[in-house]
This record gives sequence, structure tokens and C-alpha cells, in this order.
Amino acid sequence: MNERSKSRSAARLAAVQALYQIEMEGTPLASLLHEFHQHRLGATIEDVTYTQAEEAFFDDIVAGVGKRRDEIDGLIVARLSTGWSLDRLDKPMRQILRAGVYELLARKDVATGTVISEYVDVAHAFYDKRETGFVNGLLDAVAKDVRK
Repeated sequence: MNERSKSRSAARLAAVQALYQIEMEGTPLASLLHEFHQHRLGATIEDVTYTQAEEAFFDDIVAGVGKRRDEIDGLIVARLSTGWSLDRLDKPMRQILRAGVYELLARKDVATGTVISEYVDVAHAFYDKRETGFVNGLLDAVAKDVRK
């Protein structure tokens, strides 16, 4: 994996963490981005050094999800099983799906397969195989809707 791919992977994971923080704490976007730029991206926390994330890419995902959240959530809900709502998904899963759907919608410069496999990898940080399969299936279905 080249440095750009690594920094984008780090940006995706950080974006999911940032979106989770926004949902849990209501942190304003500007202060959240500042906090991540100054203290999280590429930082060493508890003896773990985090890969330097591509800041502009991170910012685009976090801000983009915020701006297009209703549209993104509508695309996710349309692909959930009957009787399921966004609220039934746990909070990290919602953020993984939102970030992935945003990238499918807005980042045509990133190949569909790359977006899906990257968010499946992010899901591995939080979940077991069944949930990562869910991420794969849902993002694949949304990609068919938004990328012709």
C-alpha cells in the first residue's frame, strides 16, 4: 500500500471516529476538525502512533456527511431490510455507512471497489464478520443506485 493509500485509510477511520463524536457529544464541526488536526491525526496516543491522515480528505468526508446527511440517510434507509430503521443500527455502524455513502456520492475520483473495501476494513476495527458483510452489501447496493 502506498503512502497516499495509507493516509486515506487513516483519514477514513478518523472520519468515522469524528462523526461518532459529533453524534455523541454534538461537537461543533469547526472545533472538531481543529481538535483532530492538532491532536489526533498522526499523533501518538498511549504509545500508539497513528498514521498521518490526509487532512483535506478527512475534512471533506466529515463536512460532507454533515452537509448531505438527509440525502445519505435516505439512501441507507432505502437499502435496509423491512422493519429496520437507521436508529436500530448502532452508532459506529451508522457513521461507517454514512462516510461510505458520502464517498460513493461525492468522491467520483475514488473507485467504487476501493470505497467499499476501505469501509469494510474500517468496520473490522469495530465488528465481526457478519457486520462487515453487512457494510459490504449495503455499500454495494447504494453504489448501484448512485454510480452508473
